[in-house]
Amino acid sequence: MSDMNMSPSNYYASPGPMTDPKEYVSLFDGLPAEIPALVEVVQGLLVHIFWAERYGLQLSGERKEGEVNLRGVAQKLQRMRELDTAPLTVARPLEKKLVGNCRDFATLLCAMLRHQGIPARARCGFGTYFLDDRYPYVDHWVCEYWKADEGRWVMVDAQLDALQRQVLGIQFDPLDMPPGQFVTGGQGWQMCRAGQADPAKFGIFEWHGLWFVRGDLMRDFLALNKVEILPWDGGWGYLEHAEDLEAEMPEHIVAVMDRIAALTLAGDGAFAEIRATYEGDSGFHVPADWLS
Repeated sequence: MSDMNMSPSNYYASPGPMTDPKEYVSLFDGLPAEIPALVEVVQGLLVHIFWAERYGLQLSGERKEGEVNLRGVAQKLQRMRELDTAPLTVARPLEKKLVGNCRDFATLLCAMLRHQGIPARARCGFGTYFLDDRYPYVDHWVCEYWKADEGRWVMVDAQLDALQRQVLGIQFDPLDMPPGQFVTGGQGWQMCRAGQADPAKFGIFEWHGLWFVRGDLMRDFLALNKVEILPWDGGWGYLEHAEDLEAEMPEHIVAVMDRIAALTLAGDGAFAEIRATYEGDSGFHVPADWLS
């Protein structure tokens, strides 16, 4: 069956090019099925590059640069095995955890869930809980999985371990996030376009503005098509010259972004159109070597 004709639950229950463990698939055998235990496994394997020093870990420039640029889950698993040959269910000491960021927590959890036949998808957008006065909407990734017995997608922030929850004063359940805590790229785009939010409040570090929201919208749309690119991937298709802060966004690009923002927010009823839009427009297609 072509995936164009699949139901969303079937489509998201199998890996895409980024979340396929490939020759390391056996490492996923024996993982727990329960979400709390699976998130604990993910947290035992990864250390967030921006939080490392809070845990007392000093990272070399080589590790900072090399490990966060691993796109595919198979590449991550290969590096994990180089760092520590223990089963994935054994939490690594800090110095043997893979260096990653929010996108890595989301995609690794997504890959593990898909391996178990549980529909899952990474989402790109903005967290509202990082206590950043400059940017109340901070560039971020989370994971959603389909909870069949309740008939709903459940949003999980696998990055938020005990230390981060304490530092950030998290009061919600990161394993079942309430609406509004995470703003998808499509929500952020529509908020800015409607004048309901200032684009300058969306971003991270010195990068912010409508061009940044456009990037996260594109990444979220691609993730809904099982193409989970790196947070800084650009320079192609509808993200060509996206980092040019001085340039006015072309009208045809704005129109495309308006359309895909609406699709990402339309629920599973828009799934077929999301897939058809992606497949039928080369402006969404990333360089082939990113998928190999």
